[in-house]
Amino acid sequence: MIQVKPVVSKKELAAFVDFPHTLYKNDNNYVPELHIAQRDLLSPGKHPFHDNAKMQLFLAYDGNVVAGRIAAIINGNHNKFKNTQDGFFGFFDTPDNSETATALLTAAEQWLKENGATRIIGPVNPSTNEATGLLVEGFDTPPVAMMTYNKPYYNNLVSAHGYQKSTDLLAYKLTTAGVDQRTLNLNDQLLKRLAMRGIRLRPIKMNDFYNEVGRVLQVYNSAWQENTGFVPMTEKEFRYMAKDLKMVLDKDFCLLAEHNDKVIGFALAIPDINQVLIKVKRGRLFPTGIFKLLFGVKKIDFLRVLALGVTAEYRKLGIEACFYAAIIQQAKKKGIRGGEASWILEHNDMMNNGLKKLNAEVYKRYRIFEKAL
Repeated sequence: MIQVKPVVSKKELAAFVDFPHTLYKNDNNYVPELHIAQRDLLSPGKHPFHDNAKMQLFLAYDGNVVAGRIAAIINGNHNKFKNTQDGFFGFFDTPDNSETATALLTAAEQWLKENGATRIIGPVNPSTNEATGLLVEGFDTPPVAMMTYNKPYYNNLVSAHGYQKSTDLLAYKLTTAGVDQRTLNLNDQLLKRLAMRGIRLRPIKMNDFYNEVGRVLQVYNSAWQENTGFVPMTEKEFRYMAKDLKMVLDKDFCLLAEHNDKVIGFALAIPDINQVLIKVKRGRLFPTGIFKLLFGVKKIDFLRVLALGVTAEYRKLGIEACFYAAIIQQAKKKGIRGGEASWILEHNDMMNNGLKKLNAEVYKRYRIFEKAL
């Protein structure tokens, strides 16, 4: 019989973080999260997400053996921004067993109802600003950096418990060799046209990183605010993420658009660090994982376009196309074979059409579910 218990101790937290390693131990596409990063993300006082949120972790047990996990989350920033009483579930991992899945989802729902939630949404780990969505298409390759992964059976288990699709998130694959060259050839004309309006693109200034992050934050919270599921990031959250990303950041893949020295858009592509992490056993950097990380970074040949946005009044001027062109051109110079643009909302016609013009193709699909409580 499956029993679900709340996580209350450091030992149980470690078991929560480690469970996926056991579940996916024979899966060649599974990429372990770094243990220390996951532990901090799940720990109040360690990660700034918890400053405005409540989270309860649960473990499912089959006898004395951990058999599954889930997190129940109340995101105060989301509910304030959306004027809702939503709850979330995340970090959901289970074997192909309806009893276990039902027990975990029921535990999360009950906790959320006790904390005033009237709807449950997920999976988010722990918000749409982090790893998001249940993989429903594209199981044949590993996930790229900061994207989720799960077995195909998850969709059936979640749906069987009464969850409905809220929206789908798309991941596009683009090879540097397969990019539509005609689109790239228009880039110089677009840049000249933008320059006549006082708009220019430039790489991030690494020697002014602190202030640059502040400029980008203003654009992020403005440019994405109309997107389904978007939640503004606090300055503390944004700087925490920026500090982590700085370790793998290449300034040629972090671009800002300015109009008369005011930042109006930005684009960020990061190396697919998962190409290295997939070799780091159980997400532990010590004793040998750190060497795999250090030596492996130089061999990464794939990118993830993590963010690309322009404030509303400057859209449809071609800035987004120039961002993509600049990233692709730099990727070619650096011997990068391709990249993933993710995630893109399925109904974001402007972004979807722009990527299709570049010969990008949807190769993975992630789903957000919801259910009334």
